[in-house]
Amino acid sequence: MPTKQPLPADMSTPPGRDQGRQTPSVRGLPALTVVAHPQLQRVGDQLLLETLVTDGRPVPLSRNAPDFARPGGLLSMPLGDPFISRTPIQLEPGPRGGVRLRVPEDATQVRVAWEPVTGVRDFSPEELTLGVPLVLADRVVLLLHKTSPSQATGPEDLGIVGQGEGIRQVRDDIARVADLNVPVLIRGETGTGKELVARAIHERGPRRAAPFVSVNLGALAKELAAAELFGAQRGAYTGATKDREGFVRAAHGGTLFLDEVGEAPPEVQVALLRVLETGEVFPVGGHEPVRVDVRLVSATDADLEARIQERLFKAPLLHRLAGFEIQMPSLRARREDIGPLFLHFARQELEATGEAGRLSSSEPRTQPWLPAALAVRLVRYAWPGNVRQLRNVARQLVIGSRGMPRLRADTRLEQTLDADALPVPGAPLDVPVPPAAPDVPEVKTSRRKPAEVGEQELLEALRACSWDLKATADWLGIPRPSVYVLIDKSSLIRTARDLSAEEITRCFQECGGDLDQMVQRLEVSKRALQRRVRELGLDA
Repeated sequence: MPTKQPLPADMSTPPGRDQGRQTPSVRGLPALTVVAHPQLQRVGDQLLLETLVTDGRPVPLSRNAPDFARPGGLLSMPLGDPFISRTPIQLEPGPRGGVRLRVPEDATQVRVAWEPVTGVRDFSPEELTLGVPLVLADRVVLLLHKTSPSQATGPEDLGIVGQGEGIRQVRDDIARVADLNVPVLIRGETGTGKELVARAIHERGPRRAAPFVSVNLGALAKELAAAELFGAQRGAYTGATKDREGFVRAAHGGTLFLDEVGEAPPEVQVALLRVLETGEVFPVGGHEPVRVDVRLVSATDADLEARIQERLFKAPLLHRLAGFEIQMPSLRARREDIGPLFLHFARQELEATGEAGRLSSSEPRTQPWLPAALAVRLVRYAWPGNVRQLRNVARQLVIGSRGMPRLRADTRLEQTLDADALPVPGAPLDVPVPPAAPDVPEVKTSRRKPAEVGEQELLEALRACSWDLKATADWLGIPRPSVYVLIDKSSLIRTARDLSAEEITRCFQECGGDLDQMVQRLEVSKRALQRRVRELGLDA
């Protein structure tokens, strides 16, 4: 099995280079990002908790201090909501690089997700990596997470919304490669915005005045894919009543974007390789090559290395397609961007319905248009469909709440968001860990550091617990969020997202749709596999 690449938003903490100044590591700085606020222009503002790392000083947080600012921006101001107390809560250094939250009795009411906090609560580094939603006075939602200092210039730089670390890396990659004539391969899960990146590369390169042609190879009939791409002469096949130019020649002088390139049939792969190596295409039925000048940008959510091992994809083509690679982060790996992204999509829908004025209120005591409970659901959800799914949810909420003073989610949407949500993070101090489920044999009750769990031990625990992640966490004696982090870092373990549609479909048919059998054969989480099965329409 090929070694998996770490998620772009992996917040692991490499050692800082400047040990004398104790500079925080690039990917290890705790921060607070505004997810929801009665004044919607504050969504996306951020506070770096740098002093927690540099000198161990706590950060007091109240209505009046400290100041939050848009990443890379100049204007900064405190949260300012009149329902938040002037008595500060305290954010302090926690064990092993985590963060400790201290809430005095007379301070603002604080909830972690749904759970009220009294006294002290610790959040591990793994929980910070996943993101901790903090609700102040049931009005303002902050995400406590890890990040690096931002040099961003605006919320939609290069046309891409968000200031998360992963998406900033994407912007940097676009800027590096846009003016070059090398092929670009964009990798990432479905719905992460790969075509948006391809268009940004085209529009910021020297071919911007020439055509940008987008083709989804997964949507082309396999028997006609070659003709659609490379053209055909009249009479080359049944129904070819006239010459066909083809998408490659249509993009002459510009950019050809091939989405789902992993689905290309073998004959198309051979022809693409020829285009990349010689700049020539042979139309179907033709005998003379045609010169073309195109820049090829391709995208895939498939594991092309695994497809090469299965002899479904040609290694030389991958090497030519990947002149430069860009990795798109999943939405769950950039949760600090969920608030700004949701607001961006909601604004588009409100403009379409003629209600854009709802976003301009500056009255400090107004009820939040985005309720805190709904914002928490959005930030805790796993988003298997990524940004595309978030856009659809924003549309559903805006249309379903037309004429109402605030957004309202129906019961079905709430159940969907709750069904695949992160566990509530953090543990109060001096509270014993609850016992593990009784049906898990020989549970290791002592608590351990996740770093002590080796890959082989993790794999064996997953198998012993039938790939139930909560039971596995109890078995190993580590927090459940740590299991997610260890799986992502492991080279031995796949996730349901690593499985191709063909592999899932074949296993579904061979197991007669028995999900438990599929879990044992594919060795992935049952809940995640069930989600993939539904996405593929197999459970129907």
